[in-house]
Amino acid sequence: MRKEWLFVLFVLLLMNSCVNRKPVDLIVTNATVYTVDNTFSKVESFAVVNGKIAATGTATDILAKYTSENILDAEEKYVYPGFNDAHCHFNGYGENLMQYADLRGTSGPDEIYSVIRAHHEKFGGEWLLGRSWDQNDWQAAGFPDKTKLDELFPETPVYLVRVDGHAGWCNSKALELAGITVATKVAGGMVEIKNGEPTGILIDNAMGLVSRLIPDSSREQQKKGLLEAQKSCFTAGLTSVTDCGLGKNTILLIKEMQNGGELKMRINAMLNPTEENFEFFVKDGPEKNERLVVSTIKLFADGALGSRGALLLKDYSDDPGNSGIQIEGQEYYDRICQLAYDNHFAVATHAIGDSANRLVLNTYARFLKEKNDRRWRIEHAQIIDSDDFEKFARYSIVPSVQATHATSDMYWAGDRLGEKRLKNGAYAYQTLLKQNGWLPNGTDFPVERIEPLFTFCASVFRTDPSGWPEGGFLKEEGLSREQALRSMTIWPAKASFEENEKGSLEPGKWADFVILDTDLMTADQGEVLKAKIESTWIAGEKVFGN
Repeated sequence: MRKEWLFVLFVLLLMNSCVNRKPVDLIVTNATVYTVDNTFSKVESFAVVNGKIAATGTATDILAKYTSENILDAEEKYVYPGFNDAHCHFNGYGENLMQYADLRGTSGPDEIYSVIRAHHEKFGGEWLLGRSWDQNDWQAAGFPDKTKLDELFPETPVYLVRVDGHAGWCNSKALELAGITVATKVAGGMVEIKNGEPTGILIDNAMGLVSRLIPDSSREQQKKGLLEAQKSCFTAGLTSVTDCGLGKNTILLIKEMQNGGELKMRINAMLNPTEENFEFFVKDGPEKNERLVVSTIKLFADGALGSRGALLLKDYSDDPGNSGIQIEGQEYYDRICQLAYDNHFAVATHAIGDSANRLVLNTYARFLKEKNDRRWRIEHAQIIDSDDFEKFARYSIVPSVQATHATSDMYWAGDRLGEKRLKNGAYAYQTLLKQNGWLPNGTDFPVERIEPLFTFCASVFRTDPSGWPEGGFLKEEGLSREQALRSMTIWPAKASFEENEKGSLEPGKWADFVILDTDLMTADQGEVLKAKIESTWIAGEKVFGN
């Protein structure tokens, strides 16, 4: 009798437990979940309802309180907030996939000629386009010229963009169509001249003379490119990106695709500084919804270090007489900063050289005046004079860095800067972090590779995949593992004023997460580089993985 009574009591308790458990859309359990909350806590399980985290805790607690038809056994794998690239070119990456020959990692001009010939034979087109060559990777590290391009493509205009996007390599046909001659001068740019004629190399603003002639992608091409870019992001564990510089029509297309459900990516869309964008977006104030933020104007102060366009306080160590290029005059920056300030927009300015960073810091200071929550940004913040670091803190200016730039540039950065400048303010992420206590991190893809795990390795280990240099490049300026993970999740969310909606796995935030087979908090570099993205989720919906 007693056994029967106990059985009945067990059944009643079980039924009562089932009745009281709250139904949710998804339960993730049997995992190590790095929530990336304020205390960097770990949990075993969480519940998702209506696309948001309902609760986190032990597996026992979550399963006791919630029930779901969808229970995901993570099989003791590792869960992180969805990775967020704080600086990239999402639309440009998609367009590259559709139109441009991939020249990354080529060993020299001869290999490039082979790649672009094959590309042109396969795709044809009015123009022959390519992206991501880097003369610093070649045995002869000087800029190439147009001679062989002219021989191979006498009637087809050729335009090949350097890896940093700040130099173009053209043939004579492209120069002819653009009207470029030995007499051409461009403010904020340079046409390289040798032996009394253009070589085919265009730096910074001079590139626009040719690039503006290239036919725009069709609407269908652009849509396909955006979807391909999204696919690559999901495969890499990215659920959010900041696209650094877009036009009105592209942003409207993104919004249309997001509203239609095709584009699930969360995007912080920075505006190109055009009058069309100012009239359509800025004067109505910032826009923010579940998938799209439009609240920042993107500017350029200088060029890139690799093409010697970064603006330095003193000449390049390997190019006496050249201190780089200032893209625009002071009045230009003042006018746009005033427009942004008056309309509660943020400003994000590309600044690599120490002179460019000083220019931007001082310009921002005139508008911000003191500590604030405007979250104006400097993109790259790559070389800072020691006297200028404290201005980031004094005016609450956000340094937005890309750790893989350090490990890509480290082979030749010392040649450009000299050892003193290199060791006293270059790629100084730990020093920058101390100014405000946080900094967002990105890849700048397609300039660098798209994978956030490379960002993590470059931030923490500061070496290339082979482990060079021993001990790490300027290792004292590297980030800790926790700092690196925050820089790829919650801090980019904060940079776009979305830290209350995403960036950590806490109740009330979007259930954007990624599952890996590797513990980033303990794995060595080789293990991190081999880590597998098991699945990627946005709002509790799986967008990549088996």
